[in-house]
Amino acid sequence: MAKKRGRPTLGVAIYIGVLIFSGAYFVFIAIQGDYGIVRRIQLNDQATQLRQELALLEEEVSAMRNKTQRLSEGFLDLDLLDERARTVL
Repeated sequence: MAKKRGRPTLGVAIYIGVLIFSGAYFVFIAIQGDYGIVRRIQLNDQATQLRQELALLEEEVSAMRNKTQRLSEGFLDLDLLDERARTVL
């Protein structure tokens, strides 16, 4: 006699449940994980901020080099020397 097929068996239901759970897990990890989309966006924002900070620091270093050169023995800027003397006194 042929076996009737009514509802899927418990094994098929568990198999489908495991597949759905696995898929949901991997999608969640792809979005929220250590190497996910959200982390990549955060790292890109942080890199942009650090580049801007680097540009500001490079400008500051350039200005300090310029002042240092202007106070050196070979090149004496009287206005800068006067400004430094007034600051000290």
